Amino acid sequence: MSRLKGVAGRDPRAGFRNERRDCAASVPQGLLKAARKSGQLNLSGRNLSEVPQCVWRINVDIPEEANQNLSFSATERWWEQTDLTKLIISNNKLQSLSDDLRLLPALTVLDIHDNQLTSLPSAIRELENLQKLNVSHNKLKILPEEITNLRNLKGLYLQHNELTCIPEGFEQLFNLEDLDLSNNRLSSIPASFSSLSSVVRLNISSNQLKSLPAEISGMKRLKHLDCNSNLLETIPPELASMESLELLYLRRNKLRFLPEFPSCKLLKELHVGENQIEMLGAEHLKHLNSILVLDLRDNKLKSVPDEITLLQSLERLDLSNNDISSLPCSLGKLHLKFLALEGNPLRTIRREIINKGTQEVLKYLRSKIKDDGLSQSDCVTETAMTLPSESRVNIHAIITLKTLDYRIVEMKEMVSDVNLSFNKLSFISLELCMLQKLTFLDLRNNFLNSLPEEMESLVRLQTINLSFNRFKILPEVLYRIPTLETILISNNQVGSVDPQKMKTMENLITLDLQNNDLLQIPPELGNCVNLRTLLLDGNPFRVPRAAILMKGTAAILEYLRDRIPS
Repeated sequence: MSRLKGVAGRDPRAGFRNERRDCAASVPQGLLKAARKSGQLNLSGRNLSEVPQCVWRINVDIPEEANQNLSFSATERWWEQTDLTKLIISNNKLQSLSDDLRLLPALTVLDIHDNQLTSLPSAIRELENLQKLNVSHNKLKILPEEITNLRNLKGLYLQHNELTCIPEGFEQLFNLEDLDLSNNRLSSIPASFSSLSSVVRLNISSNQLKSLPAEISGMKRLKHLDCNSNLLETIPPELASMESLELLYLRRNKLRFLPEFPSCKLLKELHVGENQIEMLGAEHLKHLNSILVLDLRDNKLKSVPDEITLLQSLERLDLSNNDISSLPCSLGKLHLKFLALEGNPLRTIRREIINKGTQEVLKYLRSKIKDDGLSQSDCVTETAMTLPSESRVNIHAIITLKTLDYRIVEMKEMVSDVNLSFNKLSFISLELCMLQKLTFLDLRNNFLNSLPEEMESLVRLQTINLSFNRFKILPEVLYRIPTLETILISNNQVGSVDPQKMKTMENLITLDLQNNDLLQIPPELGNCVNLRTLLLDGNPFRVPRAAILMKGTAAILEYLRDRIPS
C-alpha cells in the first residue's frame, strides 16, 4: 500500500470519481490496467490537448477495477502494481504539462516529442530517476533551470524547438551521454560544456553559431560532434586534441580552411562539404590515419595533393562541385569504394570514364602511374577527349551578369561544358537550348526559379547543377531529358518531387535535394533503383529519420519501398 502514501497529505481518492468519466473517454481503462503491471504507458497520437489526471495519478488513485471486483486473484492485486517508469505522450496537441508530473517520481523515460509545448513545469526537477527526456519538435523558447536537477539523465533531446540559450548549471548533468540541440536558435555554446565529460554524442547543427568554445575539447568521451548548418568561420585549434572523436560534421558553414587534427587518431568521418575551403594540404591529411569518409563537396578546391595517398583507410571521397581541373595519379592507389567528381572542370579524365564509376576512374589513374615518378604529380596526359578551349564557356567570374546575353550560337557545334555559376541570372536565354552537344551545365548560385521548356532539346545533357537558387519545385523539363545522370538542386526551396516521372529517368544516378523544403518523401521514390546517390539531409520531413539517412542511398530506397501502400 506504500504507493498510496507516496505524496504526503493527499487523499488517494481526491478528485478521482469526478475525473474518471473524462479520463475513460481519452484513455482506455485497459491501457491503464496494463500500465500498472508493466510500468509503461504509451499515449502517442491520441489527439490529446492535455494529459488526463488519471495518468498523473496512475500510481496514487485506487483503480476502477478495485471498486468493481472485491475478490482479487493473484494477478489482480492492484496494490502490488508497478510504478510507472516509462511515459510516452508524443504526437499530441499538448501546450503545457501540469505540475502533477511530480506524482510520477519513478519515471526513467519521458517522451513528449511532437507537441506544442512552449515551456516545461518546474516540477520536472522531482523526476530524479529520469534517464531519457525527449522534448523535440515543440515550441520551447527557454528551459527551466530545474532541468539541471536531473542528475541521472543520459539522453536529452531538444531538437526542433526555439531555444536561444542554455540555462546556467547545465554542466551538472554529468551523466549525460547523448545531447541533441539541433534546429534551435542558439548563438553560443557555454564554455561550461567542458564539464559534460560523459557526453558521447553532441548535435548542435542548424543553429546560429559563429564560433565554438575552446573548452569543448574538455568533453573527453565525445565521439560524434555535429555542427552542420551554422555560421562557423573557424574551428578552435583545441578541437584537434579530442582523442575520442570519431565523427565530425561541419557541413554548410563558412569555413575557409580545413582544420588540422594531430590528436584525432580515431576520426573515421569528416564532413566539411558546402563551405569555402580553397586549399587542401599535406598538413591537413597526415594525421587522419583512421579516416573512412572525407566529404569535401561544394567547396573551392583547385587541386588535390599527392599526400591524399596517406589516407590508406579511406573508403568514400566526395570532391564534387569544386574547381579541380586535374587529379594526382597516386589517387589510384587508394582502395576507394566511392569517389564523387561531378561538377568539377576536369580536363584530364574523359567523361566517359568518370561516368563508368569509381573503380574505372581508379583503374585509369593507376594506368597513368609510370616508373619515372609521375605518381608524384598530377595526371596531365592529353587524351582523345581533351577539350579545345572553345568547347568550354566559363563566365563564372563575371559577378554582375544579370541576363544571359552573349553570343554562343556560333559555337553550338563544339560547346560541351557551360559554367554560369555565381552570377545574378534570373532567367535562362533560349540561346542556351541550341547547344546540341552540351553535356555539363553549371547554374549554381544564381536567382533562378524556373527553366525554359526548350531545354528539352539538350539531348546530351548529363549533369546540371542548380544548387543555391530559388526553385520551389523540381523543374518539369528535367524529367524530359532522359540523358541526365546528375541533378544537383540543393539549397533551394523545393517542396515536392514526382516519383512517377523520376522513375522514367533511367540514367539518373545522383540526385541531391539537400537543404530544401520537402515536408515528406514519397515512398514511391524508392522505386528509382538506378539511384546510387540520393541526398536528403537538411529538409523538414520527419521520416525517414536521420538514422536511416546515415545508412546511405540503398538503405533509404529500401526504407521507402517498404512503405509503398499495397
